[in-house]
Amino acid sequence: MQNILPLIAALAGYLIGSLSFAVIVSRVMGLSDPRSYGSGNPGATNVLRSGNKAAAVLTLVFDALKGYLPVLAVFIWGPRWGLGEGTAALVGVAAFVGHLWPVFFRFQGGKGVATAAGVILALNPLLGVATLATWLIIAWFSRYSSLAAIVAAAFAPMYQLLIWEAGPTALALIIMGLLLVWRHQANIKKLLAGTESKLGQKASAAAAKPAVNPPHKSRKKP
Repeated sequence: MQNILPLIAALAGYLIGSLSFAVIVSRVMGLSDPRSYGSGNPGATNVLRSGNKAAAVLTLVFDALKGYLPVLAVFIWGPRWGLGEGTAALVGVAAFVGHLWPVFFRFQGGKGVATAAGVILALNPLLGVATLATWLIIAWFSRYSSLAAIVAAAFAPMYQLLIWEAGPTALALIIMGLLLVWRHQANIKKLLAGTESKLGQKASAAAAKPAVNPPHKSRKKP
């Protein structure tokens, strides 16, 4: 039974990660599906392009929590079942993969930046702070969320290996980092071409809210 517990925990992490809060929050707040405008990515940065900052913040928070809470749960309740850092790292990767390929949304997910941040904060809080600081610095000076995410993804495993140690956490960071960079392929091409959208850049006004087709009424001229 103990051999299957890590797999059960990973499955739970994947299902939690499959909750696409960009889509859920947008639906609740009456906004367009974030997959239909801007970059088409169901994530906080693209939701921000709708012009609704509250929706973007809620998406960011919930996407981070779905990575943070499953890992934290393993650290709190796992030891009594013999589950430790290895299972926590596995659950974190599973939640991250759930965001990328969510079973509840036809496997069409986001790029996992906020979820990865939540996972890292739970696995190693100090590393999480260092990684977030890296993202903020790059984002502040470049105004490119994608560039900040790519740089932070590259630095996170390096911080872990240089300051802390190799192990399950480092392996999880490497896997998530590679997947995150891979998911940003289109952004990398746009960055090189100088066509990447900057932070806060709005999508078209029509995309920011559901389109409403006005009734077609013909008026007779007097």
